[in-house]
Amino acid sequence: MTLVQKIAVFGLAAALLLALGAGGGLWMASGHYRPLLDAANIDLAKATSARDNLEALAGEQGRKLGELVQAGQLRERNAALAQEKARQEAQPDYAAANQLLRERTGGDPAQAAAAIIDQELGL
Repeated sequence: MTLVQKIAVFGLAAALLLALGAGGGLWMASGHYRPLLDAANIDLAKATSARDNLEALAGEQGRKLGELVQAGQLRERNAALAQEKARQEAQPDYAAANQLLRERTGGDPAQAAAAIIDQELGL
């Protein structure tokens, strides 16, 4: 065997050992990191699902809050209209009550108020 053939055999053996070492290292790394990668992928899927669920809930909550605000504004308008209607309907009754007070006390509102307060307090 010549020197060139010996160098070629050693080179081939070194390349084979390097390839074998790289393959073994790759196999060991995949054996070590594959379970970690699988667990990380499962966690990612869970986190993505939870995020999507929270996005849907937040959107629904925003819609419901908007509906509540609109319903509150509608109730406020209806209450203001009902209050104004009641005020207008009660105006003749207030006028009649004031007229009766003036007739009972001689027409002075301050005396009428004082008389009513004294009566309520039992003085």
